[in-house]
Amino acid sequence: MTRDGRSRLPAHVLVLGGTTEGRALAAALDGRPGLRVTSSLAGRVARPRLPVGDVRIGGFGGPDGLAAWLRAEAVDAVVDATHPFAAGMSHNAALAAAATGVPLLVLRRPGFAPVAGDRWHRVPSLAAAAELLPGLGRRVFLSSGRQGIAAFAHLDRLHFLSRSVDPPEPPLPASLDVLLDRGPFTLDGERALLREHRIDVVVTKDSGGAATAPKLTAARELGLPVVVVERPPVPDGVPVAPDVEQAVRWLERPA
Repeated sequence: MTRDGRSRLPAHVLVLGGTTEGRALAAALDGRPGLRVTSSLAGRVARPRLPVGDVRIGGFGGPDGLAAWLRAEAVDAVVDATHPFAAGMSHNAALAAAATGVPLLVLRRPGFAPVAGDRWHRVPSLAAAAELLPGLGRRVFLSSGRQGIAAFAHLDRLHFLSRSVDPPEPPLPASLDVLLDRGPFTLDGERALLREHRIDVVVTKDSGGAATAPKLTAARELGLPVVVVERPPVPDGVPVAPDVEQAVRWLERPA
């Protein structure tokens, strides 16, 4: 806080984004006097939804490259608002923040929570999900992202429906239908999708958020098993905010 009681923000905030939360944080900070906000996107999606304000696209070259960028651009605070499964970027951000002394916050939406009627099977990885699948069903809705499909490529006796923003790249399962779509998704739409494709098991990452949650409700209503891949942990010692409001409060904290 300043002496007159107003909240004080760092002069330059780097938002590691690519998520709904990252865009919302950039919007919440946009137009603040004396504040520069830069959103960084990995560039893995061909046509990403861009946040307001300054945007950079592409990697930094590992933790050393990110640390050099933080110094060169005089960054005062970093908010890691990447996808909950972007463990590599979160790890690099923690190392770069430690090397430069720049404060770091992880903005991470809460994970999915099971309710009565759910038939969830929690697994630690996509490889573990692939190992479990043959005992659960034969027609799989694979909603775990295009970059992890290779983990299921060897399952020749199963049929997969994959949904992603961009087309997946080989190796791919022999029997695969690809649906290119971007959330948020509706409950009615997810019900229709599961029925139309005669899905009998769902695979998802514990990404959390409302945009993809309807598939879990639809699976529960149809009595389908769901394989849930657990998210990686946040780097040790890094504070976490569950929403944009608390992230802004963290940025406004006294120096």
